[in-house]
Amino acid sequence: MRITDFDFYLPKELIAQHPLKQRDEARLMVLDKNSGNVEHKVFRDIIDYLNQGDCLVLNDTRVLPARLIGSKEGTGGKMEILLLKRTEDDTWETLVKPGKRARVGSRFNFGNGELKAEILEEKEDGNRMVKFEYAGIFEEVLDRLGQMPLPPYIKEKLEDKEMYQTVYSKEEGSAAAPTAGLHFTKELLSKIAEKGVEIAFLTLHVGLGTFRPVKVENIEDHDMHSEYYRMTKDTSDKINKAKETGHKIVAVGTTSCRTLETIGDEDGRVREQSGWTDIFIYPGYKYKVVDNLITNFHLPESTLIMLVSALCGRENILNAYKIAVDEEYRFFSFGDAMFIK
Repeated sequence: MRITDFDFYLPKELIAQHPLKQRDEARLMVLDKNSGNVEHKVFRDIIDYLNQGDCLVLNDTRVLPARLIGSKEGTGGKMEILLLKRTEDDTWETLVKPGKRARVGSRFNFGNGELKAEILEEKEDGNRMVKFEYAGIFEEVLDRLGQMPLPPYIKEKLEDKEMYQTVYSKEEGSAAAPTAGLHFTKELLSKIAEKGVEIAFLTLHVGLGTFRPVKVENIEDHDMHSEYYRMTKDTSDKINKAKETGHKIVAVGTTSCRTLETIGDEDGRVREQSGWTDIFIYPGYKYKVVDNLITNFHLPESTLIMLVSALCGRENILNAYKIAVDEEYRFFSFGDAMFIK
């Protein structure tokens, strides 16, 4: 398949620049994956589509305030470091800009010297290995000095960091939020649980590769980034029980979806495990675990619109997206939601 098969017209003004004050007041488009029929709802109506015995699977990763802005020792030149992946206790793989200031051996200060950094290595892809020096606990220092690494298409500054976290976020390590989960409130989750829906958590730490565009003509040639995941026995037991009793597995977000499909066997069963996944899901893929998906509206020609197309058909998705544009739904991370039933 060609990348242009997943293109659509999107006016820039439909890209949401800020979150709603009340998370579950986002709009919800309900798309029937078989018929392609569309309904228009409000996100809190999602409870009407979840039944007793179904399993709702959420990604409990927590976004690190991974964007650090500081200065170079000696010259005072401005430097931005974006944390990507911890390789040792105080050593991280990072993106830096401007790169010309980040030679091996260069040192930088953040927060009046509260945090210091030294460039250890320049990798082939231009990323830098950086060692940090600080007093106390790194995560607490980072929380004070770091900013949220918002996607490049969001231009407005985020006033409240917690609005880029899900209300159930727990396991720190993501460079971006699992944004489909941003629509849930604690109250809505409680009502869903009271209805008899099993709520299960897994962890996938979202990497910035999720925003990397597909640059090849044939999508099969795309090199997918890898991300760390973990599933506990408690979660795998809940998912397997729902499967065995004929109930639905509802993934919240493409991150939960990719993790489930990575772990699932041919019978749709999962087991406790952790590792790295670079699974690339596009039309032709047969889903093993996931029955329904809660997701946001994605970029044209992105791996994420390919993933949702694999679940309900490319024509159904492109038609639904055309309706979303016509009805002025809000797109991307802070935008409205879609439920593929």
